[in-house]
Amino acid sequence: MEFLAALGPGKLLLIWTVILIAALLRAFTGFGFALAAMPIFALIMPPTQAVVLSASLALGIGLVTAPVYAHQVPLRCAVPMSIGAVLGTFAGASLLLQLTPEHFRLGIGLAVICACLALSLYRPRPAPGNAATAGAVCVLSGLLNGIFAIPGPPVIVYALATQAEPARARALLLGFFTVSALVALTAYSAADLVGWHSLWLFLTAFPVMLIGDRAGLVLFKRYGGALYRRVAIAALLVIGIVTSAEALLQ
Repeated sequence: MEFLAALGPGKLLLIWTVILIAALLRAFTGFGFALAAMPIFALIMPPTQAVVLSASLALGIGLVTAPVYAHQVPLRCAVPMSIGAVLGTFAGASLLLQLTPEHFRLGIGLAVICACLALSLYRPRPAPGNAATAGAVCVLSGLLNGIFAIPGPPVIVYALATQAEPARARALLLGFFTVSALVALTAYSAADLVGWHSLWLFLTAFPVMLIGDRAGLVLFKRYGGALYRRVAIAALLVIGIVTSAEALLQ
């Protein structure tokens, strides 16, 4: 509770607002929560607290919404992806402790910018993937997951490139991010980064995550995701640029 009091009402309100917007993005597209939330988290709290909050929220919402998407996850891809995520995440978590806050924010900003450019410029035609490719992609995603709690960029491109049905691509991403969050929290716990302050912050933030998720699903069903995806990528690009610039100016 002392940690929450130290943040103050202004920062808590900002955290909740960011979570609400990022949860809306996730519900629309199947990805983007960490991409949208982590740059702002990194400006408000230390890197170790930011990654734990992001991973815990991603795990919580992934488990709560699993009955909606779990039956659509292509298991042929899921197993090698999970193995790759475990290996990469534990390696990345060990590197997290060696980063300064400025390097952490710069890394997040650059990762978000690269993801936005990839999603904007790359329009793959779905083609069958293989276990070796899936595993390699997810080792890289795991590294990003362990260091920045942002596993998305490599696996998003992979899902779009290998899944012909949008619903299966979305389910694959949601399932992978849930597994990645579980692995990340395990790695952070092993590194003694998870404490009581992490639990209190999660409990105050998760109701906002649920509201954003429900609202995002309603808006997606009513308006569809095409226009919002372009707006979301533009917003993420601005966040990435601002976060990188702020880190460079420190």
